[in-house]
Amino acid sequence: MSAVASFSSLAASPLFLRRVLWLDAATGAATGALQLLLAGFLAGLLGLPETLLVVSGWVMFVYVAGIGFIATRQFVPAALVWLLIGANFLWVLGCLALLLGDLVMPTLAGKVFIAIQAVTVGLLAELQWVGLRKAVVRPGW
Repeated sequence: MSAVASFSSLAASPLFLRRVLWLDAATGAATGALQLLLAGFLAGLLGLPETLLVVSGWVMFVYVAGIGFIATRQFVPAALVWLLIGANFLWVLGCLALLLGDLVMPTLAGKVFIAIQAVTVGLLAELQWVGLRKAVVRPGW
């Protein structure tokens, strides 16, 4: 079986979207906790303002709470998943702005940290979109 066929089979599972949502929640919670607990250390290591790390860490926890709400519904609300996809897209744009702009001067480690976030969040948005197309969802809230 090819990798594409295997992925198509996996994505067709009725649990695929929920699993992707929980994966997004887990990665967001882990990154948010890391940024909040080690903000001072990470600021120096990554060359990013401590305030940026703390604020974005709290934003991640609000996002994770939203995912928890969505993922625990009997039927996953399509409109809310679209909001998550949009939020993930905005996060990727924010990461790109940090990498390409002159607002911050991240170290090499900081650039890698930001790039990993952009790629991971972009991949999660893509998986949510795939899951949304395959899932049994309600069109409203």
